[in-house]
Amino acid sequence: MTRRALLLLTLATVPIAVQGQGDATVPDLVAMLNQPTSELAPVLERWTSDRAALGRRYSVDYSPAARNRFRQFQQGWLTAVRQLPFADLSRDGQVDAILLRNRLNYEVGLLDRESRLVAEMAPLLPFADTLFVMLEERRELIRPEPEVAARRIAGMTAALASARSAISADLKTERAPSRIIAYRAADAVQSLARDFSAWQRFYLGYDPMITWRIAEPAKAFAAALDSWRRFLREQVVGAKEGEDEPIVGDPIGRDGLLADLANEMVAYTPEELLGVAEREFAWLEGEARRAAAEMGLGDDWKAALERTKADHPAVGDQVLAVRDMAWEATEFVTARDLITVPPLAREVWRMEMMSAEAQKTNPFFLGGEVIMVASPTDGQTEDEKAMALRANNRHFSRATVHHELIPGHHLQGFVNSRSNTHRGVFRTPFYHEGWALWWEIHLWDLGFPVTPENRMGMLFWRMHRAARILFSLNFHLGTWSPQECIDFLVDRVGHERASATAEVRRSFNGNYSPLYQAGYLLGGMQLRTLHGDLVTTGRMTERTFHDAVLAAGPMPIEMLRALLMPEVPLTLEYQPSWKFAP
Repeated sequence: MTRRALLLLTLATVPIAVQGQGDATVPDLVAMLNQPTSELAPVLERWTSDRAALGRRYSVDYSPAARNRFRQFQQGWLTAVRQLPFADLSRDGQVDAILLRNRLNYEVGLLDRESRLVAEMAPLLPFADTLFVMLEERRELIRPEPEVAARRIAGMTAALASARSAISADLKTERAPSRIIAYRAADAVQSLARDFSAWQRFYLGYDPMITWRIAEPAKAFAAALDSWRRFLREQVVGAKEGEDEPIVGDPIGRDGLLADLANEMVAYTPEELLGVAEREFAWLEGEARRAAAEMGLGDDWKAALERTKADHPAVGDQVLAVRDMAWEATEFVTARDLITVPPLAREVWRMEMMSAEAQKTNPFFLGGEVIMVASPTDGQTEDEKAMALRANNRHFSRATVHHELIPGHHLQGFVNSRSNTHRGVFRTPFYHEGWALWWEIHLWDLGFPVTPENRMGMLFWRMHRAARILFSLNFHLGTWSPQECIDFLVDRVGHERASATAEVRRSFNGNYSPLYQAGYLLGGMQLRTLHGDLVTTGRMTERTFHDAVLAAGPMPIEMLRALLMPEVPLTLEYQPSWKFAP
């Protein structure tokens, strides 16, 4: 078999049953070999592998050596990409070239952003420059002089003592450090403490002279690092050991949002997107009032929401309800020929229960090949159990099971792992979460909600997604505090306060990118407009469109549009201009 045939086999899309064979999961290998692919696939695979290898070598957070090396790497690749014969590439190849050029520009910009973050933290990391040198010398296999190493370690310990004295004096003055910067610095201290431990393990016990000179200074410095981290968290941030983590976050500001939107190829300003979300929210409130009227509650949609929350499975029955909802959604999309659902995708999804601790930050379902079910459990207070039941009532659950499984994230992950896998590096919430949110929109339009309570369940989630745009962008613009975000979710959307707090905590204290929460509804709206351009106009069938979106693989949806609409003109320096919002 040729190398191209092997590559095509690897990048094949959804398996198709072989005629006449009993196992419907056996693929049609000839059809797989005929699937188109991008000639830039090996280029992207090489960049992804090289980038990951550098990340393993330069693994120290905020290291200037890492920033310098990655800047050289990304700029070298930018030069190479600009030398590609763009006009001679296939449409898939041109899209991949644009995606790579766009990502390289963004990652160079992130290095500049990191430099600014480091400068802000410098007074709280007075030891860092010395430690960065020591860590890099070890990576370069430069043996430290034992006396020099001991002096360096002692000097870092002294620098921490001086900083603690100065900041303690400033805590109740206008010179007190920012909680946001202190929160970030505390995480950096924890990461650098792990790096210093690895540095010690490399020498202690293996090099007698170094061991003799640094053992005691190293022990003192490690203790000073741990004490400094706790000081920053407890005295500056206000995070007490054993208590729930305070919500601090790290807003990136308007310029940061504009840079992230450019990377997502979204041709809107943050302010324009806030307007989009407000208009969507107003429409959703109107629909909620109509559902309330059908429930005999006039236009009091919050009363309708409360009634909906009260309709939940009995304790212990949630797993059976989720199972039936998963089957119902799968049957709905297959009976209408909306998308290909491979038999193996139906077969392999699984269900697990979410712990009490996990439900503090994820009070609803999490999904993919394994759906994690939030339900009352041992370890929760009676109030927490009641909120778990209300937050995961039948109608909220019915509106989100298909988001997590089929046709949502599980089916998406199943196909993406088998088709155009070289594009995995371009994973974006606008595609990943937007896909699942699009199905919430589309199933609503297709009549999936049967009762007004069903509709309230779906409307709650779409309000939630519109609210995510509003609170996340306002937070990163610096106009809303975390507490204002929580209050907004409770007052405007109807969240339980515990659920709202968990939502804001995971949005800002977790590992989510600044635009992640906005990507749900905005990505769904992008796919709604693209569906209108291609399916409503008759250019594609429902099934062809949805299969094509998944087979293309993750990417900003403006580039997915360019891939599926050949009339969109492309150049290597393509800039986003698509206005997808009504």
